[in-house]
Amino acid sequence: MRTFTFFGNKALLELPKTAFLSSRRIPPEQVLKCYDWAASQRDAGTCVISGFHSALEKDVLRFLLKDRQPLIVVLARRFYTRIPEAWNTAFDEGRLLIVSTSSAARASESTTRQRNRFILDHADRVVLGSLTPGGDLDKLVSKVAANKLVLL
Repeated sequence: MRTFTFFGNKALLELPKTAFLSSRRIPPEQVLKCYDWAASQRDAGTCVISGFHSALEKDVLRFLLKDRQPLIVVLARRFYTRIPEAWNTAFDEGRLLIVSTSSAARASESTTRQRNRFILDHADRVVLGSLTPGGDLDKLVSKVAANKLVLL
């Protein structure tokens, strides 16, 4: 049985949530679509759940932190010793939940799959910035979230 640990406003799990995931490799033309999507979610106040681990996902998080919507960051590793400074305002305002899906010191392929599964299981809708056909994310999404899927 997996044990998840939570830091922040656990009530955010009760909100409708949109997952944002992206393969590591993303065509340049998709990047701007993802930024536009992030801005639209920020303006709408959507609760977004993601690992915010890849470079693109980190950029999306920066867009989302500029406003006041709730965010759920799911780690594929144990908690940070300190939360990143850019997250402090959202955390202090109760708009941030950080979930750790592993006690490992670093993310691995296995802990990343576990994290992504947690995200997909808790999302009402899944938005993919990019998807590598046949990749781990493609296989997982096809298995557990095909009915929730939106491609940018």
